[in-house]
Amino acid sequence: MEYSSEILYNRTSIYCTPAHRFGTDALLLARFALPRREDRAADLCSGCGVVALEWHDKGHRGPCLALEIQPEASALLARASADQGIGHIRPVCADLRSWTPGPDEAGRYDLAACNPPYFAAGPRSPDPARAAARHEGLCTLEDVCACAFRLLRDGGRLTLCHRPERLAEVLATLREHRLEPKRLAFVRSRAGAAPWLFLVEGQKNRRTGLRLEPDILVAAGAAQYGPDPRA
Repeated sequence: MEYSSEILYNRTSIYCTPAHRFGTDALLLARFALPRREDRAADLCSGCGVVALEWHDKGHRGPCLALEIQPEASALLARASADQGIGHIRPVCADLRSWTPGPDEAGRYDLAACNPPYFAAGPRSPDPARAAARHEGLCTLEDVCACAFRLLRDGGRLTLCHRPERLAEVLATLREHRLEPKRLAFVRSRAGAAPWLFLVEGQKNRRTGLRLEPDILVAAGAAQYGPDPRA
């Protein structure tokens, strides 16, 4: 398989192809959901592994499950991990709707993150890989939340990025699966602009209490957390 390499800040490489690549939203999710060094973490719908590899680049060294249904994408992460001697990331090519964690994994994860398909309807790309990444044919919000609930310990966190027009649906689905929304941040291109993305964290079996965090402003590919000093 031919691939290109994208280099993260601390020199970790991500292997990509035209069909399996990543965007700013995945990097923002990884940083919003950053695990502690020894946490047990899961990257759901991992694609080429950008979230797992960004966590590694930032110092995470605990067990990391990277669950992805598309074999070519999972193989890219497996090769990138092997070439760089990264042993704590475990790529698993499986359908999260039917995949079941083993007895030593179920209910033991501290954190899960997912950059899910954004669209439930509308025109689909003729490219099967792109269509699977963008539309909910193979993975719905309910599927992601159910898988995360099986993996997480009580108090464990599921973080998602999604489109603002589906905010109410995402919050309702989290609560239906006993993943109480606790943190929410909007991503904007500049202060005062309408958000184009949001990031949310739900915690398993926790009480209500949602904290709205400062906006994340993204300009020229750089993310700034908090108010824009130029505004």
